[in-house]
Amino acid sequence: MTLPKKIMIVEDEVITQRYLRDILEQKNVETIECVDNSVDTLHLLQTDRYEMILMDINIKGNIDGISLAKEILKTYQIPIIFITAYTDEKTLDEVLELSPYGFISKPFTSKEIIIALQIAYKRFLIYKASIEKNNDSTNNIVITELYTFSLSISTLYDNKEVVKLSARQHKLLEILVKNLNHTVLFDDIHRYIWETETISNSTLRTLVYSIRKQLPELPLCSYSKQGYYLKVD
Repeated sequence: MTLPKKIMIVEDEVITQRYLRDILEQKNVETIECVDNSVDTLHLLQTDRYEMILMDINIKGNIDGISLAKEILKTYQIPIIFITAYTDEKTLDEVLELSPYGFISKPFTSKEIIIALQIAYKRFLIYKASIEKNNDSTNNIVITELYTFSLSISTLYDNKEVVKLSARQHKLLEILVKNLNHTVLFDDIHRYIWETETISNSTLRTLVYSIRKQLPELPLCSYSKQGYYLKVD
């Protein structure tokens, strides 16, 4: 089975970090980032994309791994496997509320880690494929009672009438529709619309402003100076 290529390890014990890194390096995982607290974790997620997180519950700082996972899942669509020495009923209940992709008890073996990663990643890929298939079969994605977006022809409709937008406005809505209720980071939007072209910091803000002015009822939201998302109930 396939393993993710970019994995973040959130673990406060250095020895465990090294052990996990060694396991993953032996399986040729391309990028392995180790952190021990919530601040560094959220910073890395703002600057790069990861395909999996191995999350210890007991980490440094005021926020534990469960609370950190809740915060991450508000913004990012990323599978999380919890690793912990705590297996009491209360901890398990809190973890299960997040519908995790896996739960590994300490101490663990390298085989247990690899199997958990393979199963979790396969589940995630199946989930993504089902979402994409559903979008392809429906073509039109309902955003609100007024607005519908056709992914097949990259067109926004207002009560079935085509909304006239610029090419870049279309591209912005397209990437946001593909990630409904999930924040798309500024850098990802930049690459999607302008590719390698250099733009000023205000260029994207101006583009977003133009859409908000033209379509005030469109639920185009910003998230903590990190990116934008379409909020769909």
